[in-house]
Amino acid sequence: MNKLIFGRYYPGNSFVHRLDPRLKLILNILFIVLIFFAQHWPSYVILGAVVVVSVWASGIYLSFFLRGLRPMLWLILFTVGLQLFFTSGQHVYWQWGWLSLSREGLINAGYIAARFLLIIFMSTLLTLTTQPLEIADGLEYLISPLRVIKFPVNEVALMLSIALRFVPKLMDETTKIMNAQRARGVDFNNGSLLKRAKALLPLLIPLMMSSIDIASDLTTAMISRGYRDGEGRTRYRILKWQMRDSWVLGAFVVISTGMLVLERMM
Repeated sequence: MNKLIFGRYYPGNSFVHRLDPRLKLILNILFIVLIFFAQHWPSYVILGAVVVVSVWASGIYLSFFLRGLRPMLWLILFTVGLQLFFTSGQHVYWQWGWLSLSREGLINAGYIAARFLLIIFMSTLLTLTTQPLEIADGLEYLISPLRVIKFPVNEVALMLSIALRFVPKLMDETTKIMNAQRARGVDFNNGSLLKRAKALLPLLIPLMMSSIDIASDLTTAMISRGYRDGEGRTRYRILKWQMRDSWVLGAFVVISTGMLVLERMM
């Protein structure tokens, strides 16, 4: 559980850390949309290069991201396996009953795996280089036009910031509870899959109670500090769009346009 890095903030002063959170949110959304336009391997090479350059500019080691992928590895392998053995095609290399391995299945599985990795890397990079409050402020600014239709912009931004802040904390709490259960003789690693699943059930009640305590403490802290949502609320950190943000956005637009043109030509 403690290997899950999504939602954690990695302190630093790198180029990516100093970018405006609104820019990073916009680029993440555009990047995810762009991934689903990619249908050929040159496009994935371009997107992969963007990810590698972004990780390098963040000053965070690539091995740190790879370690963080381990908790999600089974989900990726399961999804890739479905594409690999359940996609029918004309060039079949192996078949056994309703399972088949075809050229089309291999290509689709490769694309699905690439999409998973690219989305996970960029989303994780966002949370590692941006504080949760900055993400909430950036999101609140981006969706602020929805106020004209009475959309609860402030409440949504607050919920997001709390979720991003406490997902890693709940993971740490789960690790502590599992260690306490291990000290009492509970085995989470051996036995059949059903047995290991049953061993996880005793975690639910203490984890739920811990979550309620955390929520109660947070509520008390917000009330005692006079938290007030909505209009008229001041902020300690003011978001400032700088020249480097415009240059990065322009470079991404150029890369995106080039990739889309390449897709139309293929």
